[in-house]
Amino acid sequence: MNIYVGNLPYSTSEDDLRDVFAAFGEVSSVNIISDKLSGQSKGFGFVEMPDNSEADDAIKALNESPLQGRNIRVNQAKPRGERPQRGSRY
Repeated sequence: MNIYVGNLPYSTSEDDLRDVFAAFGEVSSVNIISDKLSGQSKGFGFVEMPDNSEADDAIKALNESPLQGRNIRVNQAKPRGERPQRGSRY
């Protein structure tokens, strides 16, 4: 299951995030999204867990929990096609 993690502290590393989720089961990948120009974290990322029941447990336990001074938001990631469109300039 692909899991969205938002409201991350900018100092959080992929290893930090992997450690938090590994407490609930196997983590196959972690990707914190960063700005292309500055390399600075954008404050959100994705964690992939192969076992859906472990992923569900992690989501329930970690949503709105503190991580490095901020309450993170954790939920199942939606495929790109399901997200609402942002405002168009035309």
